[in-house]
Amino acid sequence: MNYIGSKYRLLPFLEESIQDFISGTISDKVFCDLFAGTGAVGRYFKTKCMSVIANDMEYYSYVLNRNYVGNHTALQADKWLEKLEAIEGTEGFIYQNYCQGGHGSRNYFKDENGKRIDAMRVQIEKWKETNTIDEDMYYYLLATLLESADKVANTASVYGAYLKHIKKTAAVDLKIRPADFETTITSHQVYQGDANELVKTIKGDILYLDPPYNARQYGSNYHMLNTIANYNEFEPKGVTGLPEYNRSAYCSKASVKQSFEELIANAQFKYTFLSYNNEGLMSHEEITSILEKYGRVELKTKAYQRFKADKTENRNHTATETLEYLFCLEKN
Repeated sequence: MNYIGSKYRLLPFLEESIQDFISGTISDKVFCDLFAGTGAVGRYFKTKCMSVIANDMEYYSYVLNRNYVGNHTALQADKWLEKLEAIEGTEGFIYQNYCQGGHGSRNYFKDENGKRIDAMRVQIEKWKETNTIDEDMYYYLLATLLESADKVANTASVYGAYLKHIKKTAAVDLKIRPADFETTITSHQVYQGDANELVKTIKGDILYLDPPYNARQYGSNYHMLNTIANYNEFEPKGVTGLPEYNRSAYCSKASVKQSFEELIANAQFKYTFLSYNNEGLMSHEEITSILEKYGRVELKTKAYQRFKADKTENRNHTATETLEYLFCLEKN
């Protein structure tokens, strides 16, 4: 999935940096991804560490991580995927509020794809309510629907706004793309909660932090994924059809430093690693000053190209170089 701040391309750098800083190997460690997003980091370390704890306060993130991290034994999903693929569309909540043909006149999906998203989402819920599928299969199918819908969304990567005209990738028919996961011997934990509260109740060896860097709220930028995942009716607000959404203290200059220090103080992990960059709300010096109160600190950096959409309708993508910081803390 296209995702703000995704660490997918930095995973080898993270693994190498973490292994260089800690004592022993990561293979016998409990690894926690506290701001998990789409789960790229937790999925990567799932097969490398003893077990993974994943958390995010957004429900769409919980769904993805509950599947990719939480599911660890093989599922027989082919017949359910085939049933979803064969479903005919219905004029449900997504179509009515987020497609051009509905009364919302919004343009997040072409009409037929909006109808199919509705029909599939309703069917998955029916299977769950009738105990036709278990919890593992439910989140597997729901994650599959989220990712499949994202591939045909008529947006410029995020859902803060839709495009005026249906772009090429949004004009194709929705196809089911299985959200397959890695199997492991050990089990894993997945939460949907406030990071600063959850960190008081969990323990492990390696705590990885990838909080929001700036004022962009994930709850608004990815509201459509939450709407599909929750599938609760509400009155969409404004031109973009926003629901009520979570606001993170890490997206506010006024609250980010206090929230960050409280999290570090309460963390029950020997090692903490913070991903941040040179465009964040907290400066390099501010972060270092906080971390040094709690133990030994090292800083690793990596320059890399990130991509962002331009402001034209065709949404060409341009590369800009940014400096990724990885702050490493061995707590006293």
